[in-house]
Amino acid sequence: MAFGDDDSNVVELPRHQPAPDLAIATLGPSRITSPMAPLLDARQTTEHYVDEHDRVLFDDTLEGISSRGVPAAELPSMEPCGPRRKIYFDPAKTRAAIVTCGGLCPGLNDVIAGLVRTLTYHYRVRRVVGIRNGYQGFVASYGHDVVDLTPESVRDIATDGGTVLGTSRGPQDPEEIVDCLERLHVNVLFVVGGDGSMRGAMQIAATVAERGLLISVVGIPKTIDNDIPYIDQSFGFQTAFSHASDAIRAAQVEAKSTANGIGLVKLMGRHSGFIACYAALARSGADVVLIPEVPFALDGEGGLLAHLRRRVAERGHAVVVAAEGAGQELLGPEDRSDASGNARLQDIGPYLRRRIGDHFADAGIETSIRYIDPSYAIRSVPANPYDSVYCVRLSQAAVHAAMSGRTQMVVGRYRRRFVHVPMAAAVSRRNQVDPHGDLWLAVLESTGQPVRFA
Repeated sequence: MAFGDDDSNVVELPRHQPAPDLAIATLGPSRITSPMAPLLDARQTTEHYVDEHDRVLFDDTLEGISSRGVPAAELPSMEPCGPRRKIYFDPAKTRAAIVTCGGLCPGLNDVIAGLVRTLTYHYRVRRVVGIRNGYQGFVASYGHDVVDLTPESVRDIATDGGTVLGTSRGPQDPEEIVDCLERLHVNVLFVVGGDGSMRGAMQIAATVAERGLLISVVGIPKTIDNDIPYIDQSFGFQTAFSHASDAIRAAQVEAKSTANGIGLVKLMGRHSGFIACYAALARSGADVVLIPEVPFALDGEGGLLAHLRRRVAERGHAVVVAAEGAGQELLGPEDRSDASGNARLQDIGPYLRRRIGDHFADAGIETSIRYIDPSYAIRSVPANPYDSVYCVRLSQAAVHAAMSGRTQMVVGRYRRRFVHVPMAAAVSRRNQVDPHGDLWLAVLESTGQPVRFA
């Protein structure tokens, strides 16, 4: 679209993003009347509810929709979450298993409790078992027992952080895992974990299919970094950035209380800077936010160090918020991986602390640097009320999907609608802060930092 005759005024409209394969796998036709059916008979699609036969559009802008160039019925769309009128599994003959994998995240116990209550109260599933210590719990050589889960046993677990089932990192043999599922006579497996855990769940589902078994594998995606695509926010994220904002407040108080004080806060975010961005916006006390998506330079008049020196001269103090994955290009690669196969990151926090201290010393400016890393304290806290509600709704959606025979999929909220997402799509890429998007613009407005430190 052009305005006038000058080519410099040409405005490029944004093109739509390619849609992933959004088809959801099922074990077969659903023929059993659901105990939830009476709740659905009088409902119809509204702005607050999507019927099971309706779809949720992938695009939410006129340009995105029109640029597809296909009829409305062929537009990319997602299957909505929620109970179905017909289900695949007979509840009286169904056994379910729950496993939590990977690092801790606020809300894990809420998800466990929500799954157990929905399975038991609404579907009358007679046995729900918890697998101890992640995927290790399926493997006989580790010697972990299983635990029977009932509404009574999970009644108060949401008041505690962590996971009552325990967790672990690293892959396990899917053949051994499916052997265990067969021994336990499990029909439905719920996997609560991040992208590595979902890749493991895909291998489990593939092994199930190879053996001709009828076991549903449904995921509830967990990532404190909020980096799973096609999901608005992952559970625990709201709690995490809320507590992270308290660390920023503490750093600001410390920095203001000393001459030329600097507060430095390192927050979670290996490859995605959402927690750093949201926490800084919530507290509005940060002068600089550093995230993995936006490289930065330290030296030179346009670099971070000179900017901090000017900010301290103007205000008497400064606060820097850095995501753990920020600035890795300054530190060089780390040739090691963790138990989940992720490349280990260099520690940006101590490096920034040293470089900032050296810069001020070289300039003859006495300063004090207060360094705060609240990461593990944040991971272990209970979910706040918002995340608790979100966890309950995710767990209900996961049970409805599994009982209707859906498999190899995760549940999540996309553009405010609860939807089913194929596991392959959920692990296809990483959700990251868009350096050209409105979130990063809001951070730049809040901090007053330049668009780039270069």
